[in-house]
Amino acid sequence: MGLGTSIRLARLFSHSSGNLFGAAIDHFVGYGDVRAGGLADLPGALSRIMAAGPDAVTMISGTAGRLWPRHAGRAALIVQGGCFTADDRVQQLIGTPEDAVRLGADALAVAIPVRGDTEGNYLRWLFDTVRAAAPLEMPVVAHIYPRDERKQIVFTPEEIAWAVRCGLETGVDVIKVGYPGDEAAFAEIVRTCPTPIVLAGGPKTGTFTAALQQIQDGLRAGAVGAVVGRNLWGADDVTAAGSAYAAVIHDGVPAETAAEPVRARTGR
Repeated sequence: MGLGTSIRLARLFSHSSGNLFGAAIDHFVGYGDVRAGGLADLPGALSRIMAAGPDAVTMISGTAGRLWPRHAGRAALIVQGGCFTADDRVQQLIGTPEDAVRLGADALAVAIPVRGDTEGNYLRWLFDTVRAAAPLEMPVVAHIYPRDERKQIVFTPEEIAWAVRCGLETGVDVIKVGYPGDEAAFAEIVRTCPTPIVLAGGPKTGTFTAALQQIQDGLRAGAVGAVVGRNLWGADDVTAAGSAYAAVIHDGVPAETAAEPVRARTGR
């Protein structure tokens, strides 16, 4: 690993805890009516997220070009280069390491699904991106989502292990995967992977406390942080939700305790 890569990764993991609390607004496709939900007002959503104090924010390059200048310097920027739907209706590599450099980003993310007859195409995205990023010393963060035979995203230990192995063998710098719901199994997955692993903010849970509990369990198993999307920008009180995630990720506060202020405001 070269100096530039090391410096950029250090910015992502700059908190004294050594963990990453990342926010994601890179939901380009597959999320329904853009007039509804927490991302209906994208500039407003980003402002609310920044008030929550994340270490890094992941977004599409066009969004970053328009919205990031007023927030630059307050968190690290990660540009998302992968664009897909789980059913393969959309499958495009839309961001390059050069885009990340041009926008002053600290990393380039590439989101891919795995399993199914298109898996090889997506793995090629990662191999090609890692190769192109190396001369620019741009870290690559892989967001990897395994699918079942119906092309639905799944989170079983076996499939999360497969996703992690895909990230390891393509040579990315950080792997982001969902929590498989089994702490012992996840601990073994993390133990056998020399690449840092961070948690995705999903799968969706019934309560905010349960969402935090997944993060707590994953951290205890060896993950080095989490990148949260809908459970952050979709919260009734984004700042309170962000403070709760930061408490769990950075301060080791139990999920039940960290969730109390959010429950007091929302009743959930």
